[in-house]
Amino acid sequence: MGAALALSERTRGRTAPNPNVGCLLVAGDRIVARGWTQPGGRPHAEAMALAAAGDAARGATAYVTLEPCAHVSPRGPACADLLVAAGVARVVVALGDPDSRTNGAGIARLRDAGIAVVTGIRAAEAARGMAGFLTRRRHGRPFVTLKLATSLDGRIALSDGSSRWITGPEARAHAHLERSRHEAILVGRGTWETDAPGLDVRLPGLEERSPLRVILSSRPHPAAPKREGETVWIDSPGAIAALPADHLLVEGGAETAAAFLRADLVDRLLLYRAPILIGAGKAALGDLGIADLGTTHGRWRLHDSRNLGTDRLEVYERTPCSPA
Repeated sequence: MGAALALSERTRGRTAPNPNVGCLLVAGDRIVARGWTQPGGRPHAEAMALAAAGDAARGATAYVTLEPCAHVSPRGPACADLLVAAGVARVVVALGDPDSRTNGAGIARLRDAGIAVVTGIRAAEAARGMAGFLTRRRHGRPFVTLKLATSLDGRIALSDGSSRWITGPEARAHAHLERSRHEAILVGRGTWETDAPGLDVRLPGLEERSPLRVILSSRPHPAAPKREGETVWIDSPGAIAALPADHLLVEGGAETAAAFLRADLVDRLLLYRAPILIGAGKAALGDLGIADLGTTHGRWRLHDSRNLGTDRLEVYERTPCSPA
C-alpha cells in the first residue's frame, strides 16, 4: 500500500474533479503492474495498471488507495468491473469512496464476484493524499494550503515592502514544487499589482504544471494588460467554491492570508522560516480578530518539519476537531 500511495502522489493537483489514486498489482512476490490516475482524471489508476498487466492480473492482488469506482461514465468503464473481468483474486483498499455513485458499491461488487476485499489499510495516509477530492465532496470547496515565508520574527518584508529574498534557494524550490501540486494559486490584489508575481512553476521539467492564477479583490479588476496564462478574479474567500480546482495554494499577502484564516478556510499551513531578524518590517498576517488567547490553542498540529538549506519548513494541519 505504501507503494500505491506513492504512485497516487504523481498526479496530485492534476486529476480534478477525479481523485488522484494509486494502484499496484502483485502476483506472489512480484509486482506485475503499476497505475495512477492520469492528468484530467482518466484513465483511472486501476485501468492503467490492468492494461499494463494483461493476463498477469489473473489471480493477483490489487492494492488501491481508494475504493474502485462502481459507475460507468462516458469517459470510461467502472474500475470494479474491470477488476472482476481481469480475474484478480484479492483487492486491498485504503479508503472508501464518498462519491454517492460508488460509496460501498464498488467493494460490494467485488465481493459479489468472489473477490476477497480488505479495507482500511493506511486510510489516514490515503485521506491526506486525496485531501482535495475529499474536501470538495465534504465541503464543496478546494482544500486550502496557506504558504508563509517569514523571518524568525514573523516578518515577510522590510518596511518598504522589499521581500526578495526572505528565504534561500532550497526553500524557494520547495515552494515551486508545492505550486506544481495545486490546480490553483491565489494572491491578493495588492501583491499582484505591487510585486507582479509570476505565480508559475519554474522547476525544470515541471513548468507545464503551473497552476491557475487567482486574484482576490473586493473591487472590480482593471482592464490591465494580461500576463501570460489564465487569471481568475474573485471578490471573497468564499468564492473559491466555484474554482475549477480541488487544491488551492494561498501565497499572500498579509491581509489575504488573514482573510482566509478569519473565514476558517485554511486546512494546511506551510511555514518557511529564514534564520534572519528584520525588526520593523511587514507582519506575516493582518488582524485575525482574536479577543481570547484560549480560543487559539488546539487548532493546529505539526505534521512535518525539515531543514531546507539554511531555512526551516514546518507543516501544520487543521486538527480533526476544528470546524471546516
